[in-house]
Amino acid sequence: MKKSALLYIVLAGVLWGTSGIFVNLMSPYGFTPVQMTCMRSVVSALCMGIYLLVRDKSCFKVTLPQLMMFVLSGAAVFGTATFYYAAIGASSVSTAVVLMYTAPVFVMAYSVAFLGEKFNLRKAAAVVLVTVGCALVSGLVAGARFSILGTVLGLCSGLSYSAYNVVTKIQMLRGCRPLSATFYSFSVMAVISLCVCDPVDLVQKTARNPAYLIMLIIGIGVFTCVLPYLLYTLGMREIPAGTASALGIVEPMSATLFSVVIFSEKLTGAGIVGIVLILTAVFMLSKTEE
Repeated sequence: MKKSALLYIVLAGVLWGTSGIFVNLMSPYGFTPVQMTCMRSVVSALCMGIYLLVRDKSCFKVTLPQLMMFVLSGAAVFGTATFYYAAIGASSVSTAVVLMYTAPVFVMAYSVAFLGEKFNLRKAAAVVLVTVGCALVSGLVAGARFSILGTVLGLCSGLSYSAYNVVTKIQMLRGCRPLSATFYSFSVMAVISLCVCDPVDLVQKTARNPAYLIMLIIGIGVFTCVLPYLLYTLGMREIPAGTASALGIVEPMSATLFSVVIFSEKLTGAGIVGIVLILTAVFMLSKTEE
């Protein structure tokens, strides 16, 4: 396992953690979660396309089986982003990002159900920790504000993220080039989001403050999508999927820190305990793949 791969995953987590900043800055202008996903994906696909045209046109060449996998990974990225943005609006940045990081549990469930992995005591304990942690973070217990919608959206984001994790690992094991995988995943995400986001309405909202909003649109594409997904895909070539998910806890930690420092979100004692339980479960699951 190379140290550079570990660094790639950590840096990806920090950059993903900035998503809540862009969502909070753009939401007052009326952008929907799907529209924010659209802006993110279109900018990302354009940036990657230009880069490949200049540096390595051979990355555009893919086989039909690879293209089918790109469709799956692109749909998974679309679901991850859209559900996550919606969860932020329905709850908070800290709640949404921690619930998204239930992904390793879904990866584990998939591995047990379809890949023949054994369900041992460590995995059972991790499931219990995540279940209790989610109840605490979401506010279901301890008398905190509870949002059913926010919790469901956050868990859907985690499920989508786990699907991306599994599909990306399969792509790398089959020798797919990281740049090709990243570009085509963004492109599929862009096509899906353009079909469902009402582009005319999106343009009209952007026209209210074009200079400022275009800057945010470029930022949400480059800093929360192009760079982190590329770094994450590069890292996945060298380390197990579970380890990558564990290192990715940098994202909820940084996202929570950003939300508290920049947007003055408050964390309850129960919420902090829930975050610790979920992150502990993620570490436990990562150990099963070492």
